[in-house]
Amino acid sequence: MIRFLRTAYAPLFLFGFIATACWLVARQVPLWALIPLLVLAIIVSFGMERWLPFKAEWNRNQGDSLRDCLHALCNEGLNCLSLMALPWFARWLPDLGLWPEQWPFVVQVIVTIIFADLGITLMHWASHRNRWLWRLHAVHHSPQRLYGFNGLMKHPLHQLLEALAGIGPLLLLGLPENVAGLLAFAIAIQLLLQHSNVDIRVGYLDRLFAWAPVHRYHHIKYGRAGDVNFALFFSFWDLLLGTAFTRSGCELRSSDLGIGSQPDYPKAYLQQLAQPFKRPASKHPEPRLPCHLGGVQAADAGAGDAGSGGH
Repeated sequence: MIRFLRTAYAPLFLFGFIATACWLVARQVPLWALIPLLVLAIIVSFGMERWLPFKAEWNRNQGDSLRDCLHALCNEGLNCLSLMALPWFARWLPDLGLWPEQWPFVVQVIVTIIFADLGITLMHWASHRNRWLWRLHAVHHSPQRLYGFNGLMKHPLHQLLEALAGIGPLLLLGLPENVAGLLAFAIAIQLLLQHSNVDIRVGYLDRLFAWAPVHRYHHIKYGRAGDVNFALFFSFWDLLLGTAFTRSGCELRSSDLGIGSQPDYPKAYLQQLAQPFKRPASKHPEPRLPCHLGGVQAADAGAGDAGSGGH
C-alpha cells in the first residue's frame, strides 16, 4: 500500500483535483466554489506529508508557519482579485478573436496550461539571470525546508510578473474567465506538488512532470548549480532550455537548501516583502557544491553572470 501511494499520489492528486474542478466549472458552478476544493487539496497535501514524508524534519515548524500562511493567503487572495478583474481588463485589451471557443472545454484548459507554463518558465529562468528580478524571486528561495506551502511563498510583485508572462498573451487571444479560473486553480495544485514533502517516487514520469523529485534540486543553495528544473508543470521545457536535471540518486540534505550567499536572509513576512528594495546586509561567498550533490549540473548552469546574483 505504501509503495502504491508513493507512486500514485502525485498523478492522482494533480489529475484528480484538476478534473474535479473542470467538471464543476463545465457545469456552470461559480469559480468561488473552487476555493473549498483548494482547501481540501491543502489538507490532503499536509496529511500525506506527515504520513509519507521525504524528510521528517521538514514537517516541523521552524518559526516559519505563520509567515508561509500569510504568503499563501496574500498570493491566493491576489489571484482571486485578478480573476474578478478579468472582465474589466477585457474591456481595455484588444480582442483578437482568436480563442478556439469551438474546441472541447477540457482541451481548452489543457492548451491553456501548456502555453501558460511556457511563459511562466521563461520568466522563472530570467529571474535567475537578471539581478532585479532575482531580488524579487529570492523570497521564494529563502526557505530551508520544502513542503507544500513553499510553492505559494512568493513576493507579490514577482507573482504578478509570472502571471503576466503566463496569462498575458492568452488574454490577448480572448481567454475566457472560466478557463482562466481553472488555470489559477491548476497552478496552485501543481505548486503544492512541486514543493511537496511527500516521498514521491514516479520513475520516468519525472521526465514529463516537474514534481518535487526533480524540483527540489532547484532549491539548493550552491549558486548556479541550482539553476536547473525551472518549469512549473512540464519538464520538457527544461529539456529545451538545457536546464533539465533528473538524477534522483543524488542525496539531498536539509542543509543544502536556501540562498548560499545570503544565509541571513530575513525570515519575517513584512521584512521579506521589503527586502528586494534594500541592499543585502551582508554577502557571503557562494558555498562549494558538496560531494553528495556533485552531479547536479545542467547544460547551461554556468552561463551568464548577472543571474541569481547570490542564489
